[in-house]
Amino acid sequence: MFDATPLSSDCARLYPEVSHACVGVSPFNGYFTADRLVRLAAWTAEHFEHFHFFIPDEVTAYTLEALGYPPARARQKAHRQSCHLHNKIGAALSALGVPDPGSRILGMARLRELPGYRRLAREVEHRFETDLEFRSACYGASTWVLQDKAGALPDEGRIRLAVRYFLAELPLFAGSGLITGHPRSMFVYHQRVPFLQQFFDRQLGFRPEPGQGFLVVREAALEVSGR
Repeated sequence: MFDATPLSSDCARLYPEVSHACVGVSPFNGYFTADRLVRLAAWTAEHFEHFHFFIPDEVTAYTLEALGYPPARARQKAHRQSCHLHNKIGAALSALGVPDPGSRILGMARLRELPGYRRLAREVEHRFETDLEFRSACYGASTWVLQDKAGALPDEGRIRLAVRYFLAELPLFAGSGLITGHPRSMFVYHQRVPFLQQFFDRQLGFRPEPGQGFLVVREAALEVSGR
């Protein structure tokens, strides 16, 4: 149904013993259809004893503002799409008979209640302020996203706005296991993101938590474009 590829050699060594997965689902991404979410949820439940789905819901407004939406319209649009996505994931989990599906979905409001997320978010912000190489890599990640969506190189102001989205989701890449209370965890996404290749190859000063990996999971023989 799906092919799973660890992002780095460290992730490959970790993968066989991981019992938890955190599946990233991006708002405004046509890849995440209702049917595919059902299949992805089924695959995840089959391969991992424990799992969550992560939606960077409200912070999507930063990306929309960077793409030119007025702030109020960006927040409204992000909220509407995020509610739709929460409902689609909930329906996919319910279709599989998963009890209390809402408890498996991590949005930003819930994450801010978790000590592990708050700790990692502080570390991310500190690194961003004090580590020039890390800050440059974060800006590069946001530039990649905006170019993918807008088709043109964004200016500095737009990149500085869009990076707030990336900094909010980075703690999940660094420690989805720490955040959810599992000693080993894989963050699951369908694309190889250039920043995360660097990150999981441990080329940056800020590094994944012990026991944290990343898994590229995509439907077999399916070519995916866009984020």
